Order: sequence, then C-alpha cells, then structure tokens
Amino acid sequence: MTAPRAWLIWTVGIFGYLVAVSQRTSFGVVGLEATERFNATASAISFFTVLQLLVYAALQIPVGLLVDRFGSRAMIAGGAVLMGMGQLQLAFADSIPGGILGRVLVGAGDAMTFISVIRLIPLWFAPARVPLVTQLTGMTGQLGQLVSVIPFAFVLHAAGWTPAFLMLAGLSALAVVLVVVLLKDVPPGTERPQAQQGLKATGISLARAWRQPGTRLGMWSHFTIQFSGTVFAMTWGYPFLISGQGLEAGTVAGLMGLYVAAGMAVGPFIGRFVSRHPLRRSTLVLLIAGTTATAWAAVLLTPGRAPLWLLAGLVVALAIGGPGSMIGFDFARTFNPAHRIGTATGIVNVGGFIAALVAIYLIGLVLDVLYASGFSNGVLYGLDPFRIALSVQFLLLGFGATAMLVCRRKVRRQMAAQGVVVPPLRTALARQRRENLARRRQTSPPDSGD
Repeated sequence: MTAPRAWLIWTVGIFGYLVAVSQRTSFGVVGLEATERFNATASAISFFTVLQLLVYAALQIPVGLLVDRFGSRAMIAGGAVLMGMGQLQLAFADSIPGGILGRVLVGAGDAMTFISVIRLIPLWFAPARVPLVTQLTGMTGQLGQLVSVIPFAFVLHAAGWTPAFLMLAGLSALAVVLVVVLLKDVPPGTERPQAQQGLKATGISLARAWRQPGTRLGMWSHFTIQFSGTVFAMTWGYPFLISGQGLEAGTVAGLMGLYVAAGMAVGPFIGRFVSRHPLRRSTLVLLIAGTTATAWAAVLLTPGRAPLWLLAGLVVALAIGGPGSMIGFDFARTFNPAHRIGTATGIVNVGGFIAALVAIYLIGLVLDVLYASGFSNGVLYGLDPFRIALSVQFLLLGFGATAMLVCRRKVRRQMAAQGVVVPPLRTALARQRRENLARRRQTSPPDSGD
C-alpha cells in the first residue's frame, strides 16, 4: 500500500468524524437557548442529549456488525445523511417532540461514523502504526467540538437558531460528497475482510467478541474515563461554567478550546505509550480515572466559585480522558481477529456513552429535585445545586474502575495461559531503566583517552 493514499483515505474519514463530533456537541452550546425555545426544565433539556446518546449506544453493536459486512464507506456516508436530516429537523423545531426527533437522527448518524473510521486504520496502515493513528483519529476528530464552540455559537448568537443548525446540516452534506467520491474501504488489490453471513453466524460473532475478556476490559476502560468529558462537553459544562461559576461566554469558549487543545496535545503521547508498553494500558487508564476524580473533587469542594486556574486544570484532566479512552479500542483490536474488529469496537464504544447518558440524566434529575425542594433558592443552575448534582459522577468512576479490575484479572489469567506474564510495575520500571541505560551506553561515543 502507498502511504500517501492511506493518509488521504484517513483524512476523508477524519473529516466525516470531525463533522459527527460537531453535530454531537452542538447541543451543549445551546442549553440555555434551548431552555427558552422549548420552555423546558433541566431534566427535559438533559433528555435531549440522553436520548441522543441512548440511540448512539444502542446502535453501536448493530453498526459494528454492519460495518464488518458492508464496509466503512457506506456507513460513514449514511451516517452523514442521517445527521444532516437531524439538524434540518432541529433547525425548524419549536416543540420538545420536534427537537427530540432531530437529536435522535443526529445520534443515529453519529453512531455510524466513529466505528467505521476506526475500522479503516488496520486495513490501511501497518500494525506498528495503528495505536498512534488511532490516537490521531480521536485527537483530530475532536476539532469538531471547536466548530460547535466557535463558528456555530457565533452564528447562533448573530443570526439565530435556524441559520446555526442549517450551517451544521450543510457540513453533513459536504461530508457525504467527499466520502462517496474519495473514500475506499481497502487498498487496491486487497480483499476486504468478510464477516460471516447469516443471522446465526452474526450472533456467534457477537458472542465470541463479548466472551473475549479483552473486549470487556476495553469496554470498561472506555466506560470509566470517557464519560465525564462527554458530560461536560455535550450538556452540563457550559451551564456549569456560565451560571454556576459566573464566567463570561468568551472565557467559557476559551476553556472549551483548551479542552480540545489539551486532548490533541496528549493524544500522541498516549499513542506512543500504548505502542511501547502494551502490558501497561489498563494501569494508565486507572491513573487517568484517578486524575479525573481528583480534579472534580478539587473544583466541587472549593468554597465559593473556583479560581480560573483550577477550572482550567479540570478541563485539562477531562480532556485527557478522551484520548485515554481510545485505549479501549486498542484492546478490541489486539484481542480479536480482523473480521470481528468492527463488532468488538462497537461493544467497547457502548461503554463510555452508556455512562455518559446515565450521568447526564441523573445530573438533570438532581438539579430539578433540588429546585423543586427549594434548596436552589429559585436558581435552577446555581453553584450549590451543581455541586451536588455533578457529584453523581464519582459513583460511575468507582463502578467503572472496579469492573476494570475484575476484567483485567481475567485477561491476565488468559495471557498467563498463553505464556505471557505481566511483571509487577516496579520490576517493569527497573527493567526499563536498565534497558535505557544499556541503549545510551551503546550509542555514546567511545572515550578518546585524552
């Protein structure tokens, strides 16, 4: 295969994913406007995103099976068509049911995109490059969030609701054209891996992917460290920073930009770490989970409004969870054969979005309960109610980390049966130091004796 062609295919796929991310996160910017447009409560507004994510999560396994059968090109193009239809519907919706229908279509189209792009990578790139290109995929795709934070928000405030959502629909149309014209499923002369045909064979493939403990470890890794950033970016981050922390819209836009930039900056380092230390992937995921919990605790326990530097630290910690969650897909790739990668990736991708929709809904529900009880003093999105509501994330972080540890034990037993033993971390670090020292001695110039 030729590297330039591979990078072109990847770029077209990335554009489709970038558009999907911009569609996915656009509603997080319009939370306050949507409350007024639809005359809705906090839980009703959260339901828009919850239902969107529910559709997204529910379709991950079916989409994984379909992409194994029909290829990435058809699925990415079809997803862009659905997202464009959803944004057109939302552009003219003036009631909650109409708005929800639009977000359901967006969620369905979004569900078809990421898995399809991820599946292109092992078909077009050498195995040694796959972890890094996977990180680059997640990292570059997150630029779509900048589309929703900057140009979409600008059009929304300058021209209004309908033109802003029509702009997003136009992006989907452009993605359809580029994918249909330029994207190919496999390199020339290469036969596409075929999934088994028939309903029974499909069920067997799904069952085998699920029974593989490495697939489940990937799912719980994704569950644990992906959801908090999604909750922040898609729904509750903007209201929390504007109404709870009292920041100006420009400052919030800067923090959302930092979220994207931090994720892009850390992605390549995580990719290299995964390539060099494949036996330490789960340890890195657990460290990221601990960092996320610590950052939220620091912000929520700070008396009064948190200083800007602390909020920036929270944003960076959440951003790390995005590329960190991509490790889950690396588990799916390494523990499953090529013809089952789409199915296994779909299972993994369910994790973070199930956790996100549960967290988004519970946060909205807690805010409404506190408001109805009088605790909020008539301010739905006040700082004190947000402290309590956002704390539900700690339950999900703890649950996910526990499930990870259980699955990791099963994976390591399986690896030990195959002759692969994971040494204790202290032993591994000491061995790495010895290898680095030996490498430096081999590459250092000889002593001249002067």
